Amino acid sequence: MEVSRIRALRGPNLWSRRTVIEAIVTCRECLIGDMPDFEARLRARFPEIGSLKPAGHEESIPMAHALEFAALGLQVQAGCPVTFSRTAATTEADVFQVVVEYSEEQVGRLAFELAQTLCFAAANDTPFDLADALARLRELDEDERLGPSTGAIVQAAVTRGIPYRRMTSGSMVQLGWGSRQRRIQAAETDHTSAISEAIAQDKELTKILLDAAGVPIPHGRPVSDAEDAWVAACEIGGPVVIKPQDGNQGKGVAVNIETHERVLAAYAASAEVSSEIMVERYIPGYDFRLLVVGNHLVAAARRDPPQVIGDGVHTVRELVEQVNSDPLRGEGHSTSLTKIHFDDIALATLAKQGHAADSVPMKGARVMLRNNANLSTGGSATDVTDDVHPELAARAVAAAQMIGLDICGVDVVCDSVHMSLEEQGGAVIEVNAAPGLRMHISPSFGKGRAVGEAIIASMFAEGEDGRIPVVAVAGTNGKTTTVRLISHLLGEKGLRVGMTNSDGVYIQGRRIDTGDCSGPKSARTVLRHPDVDAAVLETARGGVLREGLAFDRCNVAVVTNIGMGDHLGLSYISTVEDLAVVKRVIVENVAPGGVAVLNAADPIVAKMADACPGSVTFFTSDRHHPVMATHHARGLRVVYVDGDAIVAAEGSFEHRIALAQIPLTRNGSIGFQVENAMAAIAAGWALGLDWKIIHAGLASFVSDAATVPGRFNLFDYNGATLIADYGHNPDAIQALVKAVEHMPAKRRVVVISGAGDRRNEDIRQQTQILGEAFDTVILYQDQCQRGRADGEVLALLQQGLEQASRATTIEEIRGEFLAIDTALARLEPGDLCLILIDEVDAALAHIAKRVAED
Repeated sequence: MEVSRIRALRGPNLWSRRTVIEAIVTCRECLIGDMPDFEARLRARFPEIGSLKPAGHEESIPMAHALEFAALGLQVQAGCPVTFSRTAATTEADVFQVVVEYSEEQVGRLAFELAQTLCFAAANDTPFDLADALARLRELDEDERLGPSTGAIVQAAVTRGIPYRRMTSGSMVQLGWGSRQRRIQAAETDHTSAISEAIAQDKELTKILLDAAGVPIPHGRPVSDAEDAWVAACEIGGPVVIKPQDGNQGKGVAVNIETHERVLAAYAASAEVSSEIMVERYIPGYDFRLLVVGNHLVAAARRDPPQVIGDGVHTVRELVEQVNSDPLRGEGHSTSLTKIHFDDIALATLAKQGHAADSVPMKGARVMLRNNANLSTGGSATDVTDDVHPELAARAVAAAQMIGLDICGVDVVCDSVHMSLEEQGGAVIEVNAAPGLRMHISPSFGKGRAVGEAIIASMFAEGEDGRIPVVAVAGTNGKTTTVRLISHLLGEKGLRVGMTNSDGVYIQGRRIDTGDCSGPKSARTVLRHPDVDAAVLETARGGVLREGLAFDRCNVAVVTNIGMGDHLGLSYISTVEDLAVVKRVIVENVAPGGVAVLNAADPIVAKMADACPGSVTFFTSDRHHPVMATHHARGLRVVYVDGDAIVAAEGSFEHRIALAQIPLTRNGSIGFQVENAMAAIAAGWALGLDWKIIHAGLASFVSDAATVPGRFNLFDYNGATLIADYGHNPDAIQALVKAVEHMPAKRRVVVISGAGDRRNEDIRQQTQILGEAFDTVILYQDQCQRGRADGEVLALLQQGLEQASRATTIEEIRGEFLAIDTALARLEPGDLCLILIDEVDAALAHIAKRVAED
């Protein structure tokens, strides 16, 4: 068994809506049934692997299936929420595509690696350490997945239907798209003020502001050294708290300190954390954390210090080990409790109680391991949200507002939350930006609170999902023009449009990236841009196969057509039916209230309607096409050509747009542009655009080299007509030939090359079609042969011409610009020259220069 390629599909894909790892696996003579005892040895090493084949199937299966179930099962046993896997045979003998869901990409990749090791161990009867494998997966999963605070907010967003994407490997997350997006990092939002956060980290300034707001605080002051700390303690005149002025998570905090010796020791411990130390009055009572979101108290918890209960038998160290063995306690934040830290601070706290690590406390004795109650050092939390007195809640909200934090953890020390702070002598001792949410989501005792939901509700108004309109366009031909026209219609409404296509990435008409940008990376660039109100995304097959979609769902999916020669033979896509499965992915991921716009004249495209979760609008020139007629008879939306107009119809409703008002179609003479216009009209209709806006957009859209580069761009050269186009497959060539047939010409000349990443028959077919329609054919070799040997593509183009019946003059030119110049030099007034360009921008610039020189 050999694994030759592993891909992470990070969005909806042709296998699933889930994120999956896809691997190409070769299994030669590796049928499980032909390997004695393999399955038994596999189960001995991994008993939880489950069934390797459905019930009732007796045939032997390849080891690729064992790899699939092992990769999925290992993740399941490690606690990952995954359920989907599949193994599919390819067109190559003994080669399979193995697909396994993952929740964290690196965990999925490691699971695949461990699954291979497991299968080889079973095949070779060698050991496999299952416990170590699962431990590695769990550890990596904890490192990779979102922490409890961020995770709770993201899960609340998902429940609301708000899309999200991690911006870093840490806790920075984008919620929503484009201009409707918000961003969080843990329990901070993009509205959390940096100044407010700085204030919260400055304990002295925080106290000054809270005191000014009438919020009870413990008085004290910053100190310069250990002796100054003792002086401050004497000034306060009672037990004190010594803590870093800019600390967090309880690090370096010592409480209830009275003696000179202990003040010096506490100062030293705090100085290891910060150079700025605060001494303040010790407030007796319980430690409470109140969580304020916006103007509301949404959760409260009592935090108790880490402690053990003596049994008269075991030492303190042994009791801590027993407590830490609880599976609810972990090293990080993945569990509701953290293991107790048995460190110098714990030993010092023990000493104050007259204990040491090897002391044996009497039965029932409560032994504290720390004076502070932070969960990160082993404390516990009890939910008290329902018990908080309204006046106490009001003081917490006032504290958060005074500091200016939209999400704030307010630390209060008092005897009870049933009374106001004033009547019991309690105080707010600290406020915290980016407060941990774990104690409220999953407290040690009591019920968890929906704090993630509260934060999302403060970020997004009721009914908002953070989404902008998203249009995905796929097909063999016409994608780029359709994308540009839809973008133009949306821009006519005043929306700021982000667009991707095979020419680049555009934001509000300005190109910010060049090249073929029809993949998911470019789409993500648009969706994360804060100045985008709507996105129109060309969605090529390559990106879907390579990485999946960049979005979870779209409002409109447009499929123009499915033709031969669109990279068939690559990535096991061998037939148009295979290709349709890939193109169909955008239709399968239309939002429930969205629309699929489908070409009714293409039977493969029309069939995609069955896969659409939303509604369908069909388009084609022939209103009497059976698919159109049936759909229209049902009262559903169709777009067709009737005489000199495009008609949008639904039930008894009809709206006509004269072809003469759509310059793109040249009064309806260019058939493929009429189809592009119909697709764009249907998309605009689906997006709810006013018909006046659609009319205005169609009338003002000009198909020139600046607006739609490489898409039927016309030039006048010395009385001859030049047409530059990026057509590069048989269907596109056929559409171009049909378009120029109706254009008058004394002599017809075509300049063409061929892309090397096409099948031989597709390359031949292009020139066979052109050889039937043009008098002169000038061949040139692309700058990049895309894996072909020098001259190989030219030879195939020659073979295609030899099959053409029309007499043609054939010339071979090395170089695109030289081929263009050769054609232009021989043109006479009244001639027509079709130039099939390769380097779009450079070739168009070269043609424009030659035209200007004419």
